[in-house]
Amino acid sequence: MLNPLNAAIRQQADGALTLSLHVQPGAKRTEFAGLHGEALKIRLAAPPVDGKANICLQAFLAKFLGVPKSAVSLLAGESSRQKIVRIEGAAAPAVARLIEQAV
Repeated sequence: MLNPLNAAIRQQADGALTLSLHVQPGAKRTEFAGLHGEALKIRLAAPPVDGKANICLQAFLAKFLGVPKSAVSLLAGESSRQKIVRIEGAAAPAVARLIEQAV
């Protein structure tokens, strides 16, 4: 059986990962919330004002994956709920296992 996370987590040729995300800002707490189509759903406690939700997302992913904040960058979706995030220094299988345990 195929892992449904495979569509959301992609290893790039240069070794970095990209994550397809659907974010829900203004939630009670910041957490993974399963899948939304082919994207990982993440609830963010920060409001979608002045980039606060994007900063919260970057900090949450960096802490969760054990990488520096500078290793997490937003490629697309700065003002959208649909986002693509690049992660440096993490391997797709390890990230998939961590996320599976969190959801």
